[in-house]
Amino acid sequence: MKLLFDENLSAKLCRQLKELFPGSTQVKLIGLEQEDDKAIWEYAKLGGFAIVTQNADFAEMSGLYGQPPQVIWLKCGNQETAFIEKLLRRSSTRIQKFADDPTRDCLEIY
Repeated sequence: MKLLFDENLSAKLCRQLKELFPGSTQVKLIGLEQEDDKAIWEYAKLGGFAIVTQNADFAEMSGLYGQPPQVIWLKCGNQETAFIEKLLRRSSTRIQKFADDPTRDCLEIY
């Protein structure tokens, strides 16, 4: 599963998690940091990415539009990148099961 990290999450996560989520990127790395959520949504949809965010807006969009893309909503508040990395590593099996389930639009991770 390829992840697209929202702009509030560090681009370092792409490198730190590349063995678990190869091909992942971050909004700033692809020049979408000034774009609205709909543009990021479309990029993820066309590119086969799941959006990883702390932003409730993407979770709401998944309820309105369904998938693709799937949304992984990190509900842990503002945390350091090391914490987010550990959270995603600890949740990697759950994330993969989510990716394989065509009926699920949004995965909340605490």
